[in-house]
Amino acid sequence: MVLRTHLRHARPRMDPMIHHLALATDWTHAQHTGEYRISTLGRTLDQEGFIHCSRDHDQLRTVHATYYSHVTEPLLILDIDPTGLDIRHENGYPHLYGPLPTTAVTRTRPYHP
Repeated sequence: MVLRTHLRHARPRMDPMIHHLALATDWTHAQHTGEYRISTLGRTLDQEGFIHCSRDHDQLRTVHATYYSHVTEPLLILDIDPTGLDIRHENGYPHLYGPLPTTAVTRTRPYHP
């Protein structure tokens, strides 16, 4: 009985990773400098004030449809471990305030819409 009550009130497990859609060339540049500073297509961290991120694939699809649908160059999904990063959830999306250290990116993979 106690276990059932505990499970009913347990919080669902959330994926701790956040994600960012990036031009492959921007990621290659970041690997040489040690940090990624692109907010979204055509906007830098300095211009925007934060780096746009996504919680899940549904949000990545929305970002792609809104900003990247006309892009022909290869896109990557950056999987990001948010531990120690200044992440703020605003308007339903995670925003990274500050540059993204390349060491926080745990995996990159091609994005296929």
